[in-house]
Amino acid sequence: MCGRYFIDEETVKKAEELVKMIDISLAGKREIYPSSQAPVILRYGQEMAGELCSWGFDRFDGKGLIINARAETVLEKRMFKKYAQGSRCVIPAAGFYEWSRDKVKHAFYQRQQPDMYMAGILRESKKGQQFVILTTEANESVKEIHSRMPLVLKKDQVEQWVLSDDAVEFLLHQRPGQLEQRRARSGKLRIRAKFQDMIGGVSYENNLYLSYNR
Repeated sequence: MCGRYFIDEETVKKAEELVKMIDISLAGKREIYPSSQAPVILRYGQEMAGELCSWGFDRFDGKGLIINARAETVLEKRMFKKYAQGSRCVIPAAGFYEWSRDKVKHAFYQRQQPDMYMAGILRESKKGQQFVILTTEANESVKEIHSRMPLVLKKDQVEQWVLSDDAVEFLLHQRPGQLEQRRARSGKLRIRAKFQDMIGGVSYENNLYLSYNR
């Protein structure tokens, strides 16, 4: 799954090589949590545009957010299918975090490239535009920490994902490249609300819970 990621000024500068991003003051590195507003690359007519959108689809029962969807089944699930077919987005990041089974926080990033692009889907809600990050089976560089990881696109695939319906099937099934990792400063996974990535399983922490599957 992907329950938190980070961006910085360099991320935004690199993303602006693709599209003019909405003005955002990051004040150095910034961690993005579910429900946060974050810069997203989306479709506007026949072109790409940058906007601030909220991370997570509201659940139908109003209890929490859905923050991830499986790339392998996103075209099959009724909740996600139409957005995967016609409302795709890309989430720029400097990297993302995952927690090991003993709740140690690890940062994953690309050593030779300060910008990372995660595939997502987007929908309009009463609260504004909301996005979900797609996840796929973890590659060799991530699987010792977690079985899932974001569907990371190459920079030259961003426009294809956002604008080209013909490229969707191929990109959904590609395997992300190898990543570097380091142990992050904060080692504890703290959960303030209920989130779900549509995979299943429950982990408890401080009497609140996060739905996911190891």
